[in-house]
Amino acid sequence: MLRAFSVTDIGRRRQLNQDYVYCSSNPVGNMPNLFIVADGMGGHKAGDYASRYTVETIEREIKSSFEKNPSIIIKKAIQTANHEIRLKAAEDPNLTGMGTTVVVATVIGRYLQVANVGDSRLYVANSQEIRQITRDHSLVEEMIRLGGLKREEARLHPDKNIITRAIGAMETVDVDFFTVELNPTDKILMCSDGLTNMVDDNQILQILNQFPEDKTLVETARALIDAANENGGKDNIGVVLVRPYADEVMK
Repeated sequence: MLRAFSVTDIGRRRQLNQDYVYCSSNPVGNMPNLFIVADGMGGHKAGDYASRYTVETIEREIKSSFEKNPSIIIKKAIQTANHEIRLKAAEDPNLTGMGTTVVVATVIGRYLQVANVGDSRLYVANSQEIRQITRDHSLVEEMIRLGGLKREEARLHPDKNIITRAIGAMETVDVDFFTVELNPTDKILMCSDGLTNMVDDNQILQILNQFPEDKTLVETARALIDAANENGGKDNIGVVLVRPYADEVMK
């Protein structure tokens, strides 16, 4: 049986929480479950509006879709959210320039379907390793790809917060999709950069493996947020944790 938990935290430096998460272990439309992380951007309250409205639009579109293919369902939902965010920004000067990252995931049998726009991430981890499944749409990721920056230097780079793709940024949005075959001991972590800019992958893996399997995901999520805040807490922190085969692992 799949188990999941989600939480956001304002961090130690921000006045507003612009991260928004969604977590449903139960079916949403034709999807057996649904998990979303969004990290908004924009002045005043535009960022938190963008992330919340995007997540709510994606949920609404998935819930009402008659499509069967999960990739098509998610893509259409994200494209609708992008269109509606741009309309809202055009109508209200206070929302001009707003946007958000988004990571959307669903577990279907042994497979994880993932879509992302921006630099919020999805990881798959077990007791031995942690793998980043999504690829950041960011300036530093492009620099790494082109050989101008080492990956271990990226987390501390002054331009690490510049993203190259976001919901609301352009008239059309390109969405990356990933399919992952899951193992019985795998855990899924979805998070905003408020976690990954403060806590490196090795420390994240240590925390994911810190608690016995019979403990709840709440303790693990709180430990991740505590680590980000202890390391500076410079941004909001959004976390979704999923154990796809929780009961099988515990037997």
